[in-house]
Amino acid sequence: MNESRKNTSTTWALYRRLARYVLRYPGHLAIGLVAGMLCGGAVFGLLQVGKQALAVGDMSVATVAVATNSIQQVPAVAQPAAASNTIAAAQAPPWMKEAQKWADRFGIPLSKDDGRMTWQFLLMAFILAPVVIGLRLASLYCNLYSLRWVGSRVVCDLREKMFETLQGQSLKYHGSVDVGHLISRCTADIGVVDGTAFSTISSFSRAPFEIAGSLLFVILFAHEHHLFGMLALLIIGYPLCLVPMVLLGRLVRSWTSRSLERISALVSRMHENLTCIRIIKAFHMENTETMRFQEENRRYFKTTMRATRVEVLLSPLTEGVAILLGCVMLVICFSRGMRVYEIGLLGLAAVTVYKPVKQLTGIVPMLERGSAALARVFEIMDLDNRLPEAVHPTAKKSFEDRVIFEDVSFRYSASGEMVVKHASFAIPRGGMVAVVGATGSGKTTLANLLARFYDPTDGCVRLDGVDLREIRIADVRKLVGVLTQETVLFNETIAYNIAYGTEEATQAEIEAAAKKANAHAFITAHPNGYARVVGEKGFVLSGGERQRISIARIMLRNPPILILDEATSALDTVTERQVQEEIALAMENRTIFAIAHRLSTIRRANLILVMDKGAIIERGTHDELYAQNGAYKRLCDMQFMGAL
Repeated sequence: MNESRKNTSTTWALYRRLARYVLRYPGHLAIGLVAGMLCGGAVFGLLQVGKQALAVGDMSVATVAVATNSIQQVPAVAQPAAASNTIAAAQAPPWMKEAQKWADRFGIPLSKDDGRMTWQFLLMAFILAPVVIGLRLASLYCNLYSLRWVGSRVVCDLREKMFETLQGQSLKYHGSVDVGHLISRCTADIGVVDGTAFSTISSFSRAPFEIAGSLLFVILFAHEHHLFGMLALLIIGYPLCLVPMVLLGRLVRSWTSRSLERISALVSRMHENLTCIRIIKAFHMENTETMRFQEENRRYFKTTMRATRVEVLLSPLTEGVAILLGCVMLVICFSRGMRVYEIGLLGLAAVTVYKPVKQLTGIVPMLERGSAALARVFEIMDLDNRLPEAVHPTAKKSFEDRVIFEDVSFRYSASGEMVVKHASFAIPRGGMVAVVGATGSGKTTLANLLARFYDPTDGCVRLDGVDLREIRIADVRKLVGVLTQETVLFNETIAYNIAYGTEEATQAEIEAAAKKANAHAFITAHPNGYARVVGEKGFVLSGGERQRISIARIMLRNPPILILDEATSALDTVTERQVQEEIALAMENRTIFAIAHRLSTIRRANLILVMDKGAIIERGTHDELYAQNGAYKRLCDMQFMGAL
């Protein structure tokens, strides 16, 4: 019981939070709700018309007798006309008499002496009927379009907020989550919210008013005929129709949550497969990967069908309860000796209320599905793994003196091992510091701390004496540029990729940067030149071409501090030498922090740091370190022997 209350509370809390997004658009929302009320409220009027129409056929024996006596009292010649007029008058329902009074004011006859309709009545019917139907259809259109617009707009806002939130999270977060799961949350989960929570709002805005109109008619009818037992049955029995909705709705939400987890795993599998397609084909693993995908896909199918099984069971159960209540009501009508037309009226009300009740039956599990998806959407939106910005950050537009690492240590998690241990060194403005060591020694982590992708666990990194954590993150990004070993290009033009992060750059500046990176020649050799689209992750370019585009991008940005994470590793020897010379010219009076596996590229460094298991074990220039006959000399000798 407590768990059920907790689930209900959570569902309401989710939709209350969603309502804050919906209320941003009060105009469309008000139009949709008012239109829905008009459509739904019209049911009461339609039932009243049906009541009057059915009353016409309910001629009691007493009415017929009165008509017969009246006929016998008139002359024989006038008997047929009198009979027609008397019977017509007896058959005329109250609404017809009222309509005739209004028509008499304008001299418009609605019926002939024998009770048949006139052509004026037919003409009015043809004029008024389309008007009434048109108004109802117009209100229905306004209801559907306005609320669907609100729903689509809110989904758009949620998707944008999710993406913005993910963009703001730290690299530490992105390194610990599966990209496929994030994509699924932003697509599949949002799709569920759009397809369930909002696709049913228009129906939900009409159905309660349709049910209320039908129930109001039944209540008034029961009051007129003193059917208080029927009212008691209505008050007690109608909520029974909601019991299957409540009980099964919670199961729908539970299985929907599992289904969304399965689709996340499925999207993750597909994303990983397509990202690693080269390796899959190189090792001829297509069939194996297909079987793995099929297995994951069938798990998702089974979970989805379990949710569907519960959802489709809801409608038959609700209808069963409604039929049972209808049978009880018929027994009550029989015991009270009600006339057939009165029972027909109640049947008309039951038929009228059936559609909105059935809609509500479908809405409840769909809303539960929506709440399961909303919980996952809001979970992303509530993420707070951003790098903390200082309360009053220091604005820093230039780099003047030096970067200092003061006893810096770092671990990725509270229980993990230190991957950088007590690192202390300084990088003067215009100097070059190189870091070497075996894979996993902490070189890249040290560079990430300088770029402030992470914050030190202990110690601090200072820029001109100011802790990086006290400087505005936007300023740090402009002062420190990163050229990674992994080349990242977007599926856009070459010009777009070079100017990425420097959107105000002119075409001449883009081409100048490309020339410095020795990329201009191969770019202009293609007919499309700088307008050439590079494909997914630069697929249409060679490895060396991609690297040179990446180097041109950082040259155009021209930051005062540059991190080179083995930036020329994908280039051939001749091109590497050319690019290194261009980097040396372009980065004069710039500070360079270089991570290198090829020791030949760091001979000119002012300071070389040798790392092992997170600690700096040697430091000095190339000649100094080589003369020490330590770890650095062994690395140089190994590379020299490997080159032979």
